Amino acid sequence: MAPPMIDPALFDQLKDNIEKDSSIRKDLEQIIEELNQNVSYTQGVLTKIHSTSRSKYPALLSQVESGIKKELDTTTRLAQFASQYPYYKYNYKWGRTLQDAIATVLLCAWLGGMGSDSKPGEVGRLLTLEEVGEVFGAPVNLKDRDAFHITIEEYLLALISVVEDLSRLAMNSVTLGDTELAVQISGFIKDLHGGFQMLNLKNDILRKRVDSVKYAVKKVEDVVYDLSLRNLIPAKEAQ
Repeated sequence: MAPPMIDPALFDQLKDNIEKDSSIRKDLEQIIEELNQNVSYTQGVLTKIHSTSRSKYPALLSQVESGIKKELDTTTRLAQFASQYPYYKYNYKWGRTLQDAIATVLLCAWLGGMGSDSKPGEVGRLLTLEEVGEVFGAPVNLKDRDAFHITIEEYLLALISVVEDLSRLAMNSVTLGDTELAVQISGFIKDLHGGFQMLNLKNDILRKRVDSVKYAVKKVEDVVYDLSLRNLIPAKEAQ
């Protein structure tokens, strides 16, 4: 009798690998879902900025920072778990959720939160990629090893989300009588747009999202221009 052409042990091994991979994905999805819930809570608190006067930001940002603390704790667990496996095998699962988490940190810092004794918070502060990595306790733009990290693309996509929030805030701040904030947002978004124009972006998704920044610039410029026509802001601030 001729020996079997295929060793039955081959399929036993494949079955074991499939079951192991399925277990890893399930555990990973549970952590990501928890992170997603934490981010959703923080985003919900952040939406209140659109109806909150700047004098009340400190109390609101305290709530935001409490939400961010939970995000950071969950991200630490994600990093510890994910770093046991090849980064590019599973990173697509958490990419969008991590971008949203980064965006909450960036927006909170821009609004004057995320301060420390050595670096007090102030409105208009933009955290760098490296500073975001420090907040999350995660390496950034890793090239020398295969482990969980924050990528440049994740940072930039999160920054674009912040631009979208700020363009909305510019209009709502006018309703609240804070024309100075609208002018500050306009200048910030224009500077960011100029910075994005200097980047040689290869990522198609990122390129398309960057295109949306110019529309945010136009929308906020229109708000500031309307204010200047009505003499509600000094001419030099509207420039």
